[in-house]
Amino acid sequence: MSGAMNLLLLVLASSMGLCFVRLLRGPSLPDRVVALDQIGVHVAAMAILYSIAQGRVVFLDAAVVASLLSFLATVAFARYLEQGAEL
Repeated sequence: MSGAMNLLLLVLASSMGLCFVRLLRGPSLPDRVVALDQIGVHVAAMAILYSIAQGRVVFLDAAVVASLLSFLATVAFARYLEQGAEL
C-alpha cells in the first residue's frame, strides 16, 4: 500500500508541476486562473493522500481548508475577469 501511495503522490506532484508551468507561461489570464485552481485541487488531493498514508484525520481538515480557499480564489478571479478593474 505504501508503494501505491508514493506513486500517487509522485504523479500528483508532477501534475502540479505541469500546472505551475501553465500558471507561469499561460497564454491568457483565464488559463492562469484555471491552472491556479488546479494547483489548489492538487494540494487538497495530496493532503488527503497523506492523511490516508499517515492515518491522521487532521490532514483532512487541511484539505477542506485548501479546497475552500481555492474555490473562493477562483470565484474572485472570475469576478475580476468579468467586471474588469471595477471591483
